[in-house]
Amino acid sequence: MKGESYQNMSAFFSENKARNTTVKALHDILPLVMYIFYPVQLITLAINQGLGSEAFLRFALIPLGTLIIISIVRVLVNAKRPYEVYNYEPAVPKKTHGKSFPSRHTVCAFIIAMAFLYVNTRIGIIMLFIGVLIGITRVIAGVHFIRDVVFGALIGIAVGLVGFFII
Repeated sequence: MKGESYQNMSAFFSENKARNTTVKALHDILPLVMYIFYPVQLITLAINQGLGSEAFLRFALIPLGTLIIISIVRVLVNAKRPYEVYNYEPAVPKKTHGKSFPSRHTVCAFIIAMAFLYVNTRIGIIMLFIGVLIGITRVIAGVHFIRDVVFGALIGIAVGLVGFFII
């Protein structure tokens, strides 16, 4: 998308109270759903299989390692956000400068979804769908470029495939 497209999209959601409330709610609630279900499943694995079980350790350590590495990559790359590049107010107010690539929310959503696929296919599929929605809301909120969320999703899926299903 071009700068004008990001500005128009942000204006579309900012200028209408219902649309703005909806995008803000999705932007805030969808990641919260992931971050509530993840520790609940982690505790369930600890109780049912033990802290030293392979399932628990993978479920805990692969997303944690991914979060740490992605956080470092974002600082090193320090890509500007759409509202910085095109000078507009995003639909969801954000004051962060740089650290746009890749979208950490999207990476985390997809690595968590892959973790759920590893232990519970049905919940994993639901989490993948929520991950897609998180990525979409990051773009329509005006805080990430499409490339940020696409690469974030690809990283989460790739690390998840390797960490949970190949190794």
